[in-house]
Amino acid sequence: MSALLEARGLVRRYRMRRGLFGAPVALRAVDGVSLALAPGRTLGLVGESGCGKSTTGRLVLGLEAPDDGAVLVEGRPMPPPASAEWRRLRARMQMVFQDPLGALDRRLTIGAQVAEPLVIHGLDPARMPALLAGVGLRPDQAARYPHELSGGQRQRAVIARALATDPSLLVCDEPISALDVSIQAQVMNLLQDVQERLGLAMLFISHDLRAVRQVSHRVAVMYLGRIVEEGEPDAVFATPAHPYTRALVSAIPRRGRAGARIVLKGDPPNPAARPTGCAFHPRCAHAVARCSAEAPVLAPRAMDGRIVACHLAEAPLAEAA
Repeated sequence: MSALLEARGLVRRYRMRRGLFGAPVALRAVDGVSLALAPGRTLGLVGESGCGKSTTGRLVLGLEAPDDGAVLVEGRPMPPPASAEWRRLRARMQMVFQDPLGALDRRLTIGAQVAEPLVIHGLDPARMPALLAGVGLRPDQAARYPHELSGGQRQRAVIARALATDPSLLVCDEPISALDVSIQAQVMNLLQDVQERLGLAMLFISHDLRAVRQVSHRVAVMYLGRIVEEGEPDAVFATPAHPYTRALVSAIPRRGRAGARIVLKGDPPNPAARPTGCAFHPRCAHAVARCSAEAPVLAPRAMDGRIVACHLAEAPLAEAA
């Protein structure tokens, strides 16, 4: 199946200063990320806060231009941001934000905000009630303001607005983290239903591993701006190949596994002062001398084809310790 979206070696740097009078330094929020997404499929992107997940989402949508690398949509390069061609393409690529209240304009009714993209792109505003019904909102809720809805209802409105332009791709950036636990499952089921009904591709960004496993066809794990492991969800969660993935998976609560969690030592490194070699080696219990001197390449593992960036990927982790 050909890729709807492909990212090749994306790099995004931000300039910052160390203190008030310090010299400027370059922080690499995304450092050589490559990924591909086929129509109707979901790629889950997981990792600690600050690892570059949300920045990757903005890059693939063209909301930010990469400093290096390229984004291809159906084999063609992403047009320059704010160009006419980019605006036409953006109608097919929409985002579902983490905070639904922050994503909505509190001065406008829900109906007006769902109808707005229809007007902007020259579509029929009369479709608005059907869009609300398609995400489980009642017709009378179109006249309400965001503060008059619950968190789950607001996120449904955000999804309805994202679907207004008949997109081919949804980038969901932590879409359930601001919701009550009782509502999260409803929104997850809604996203899966929408994908099945409309054939959408989704980039699902989250730190909730159980949610990612539920919706994803493939999972990519990020650490300090780079992908360190990618594969089928069942394989990645059952037998993680990278030590960082293993630590993440161990944090998922499971019956009968009390005390099995792997607690990483230290804090994530400063992206402005990236460690030499493998960025994870200062926190890795399996690190050898090569890990601090040479950065591993993200490549298929010989034993099963799992894509891993680790010098010890060919050996089971228990043997590498």
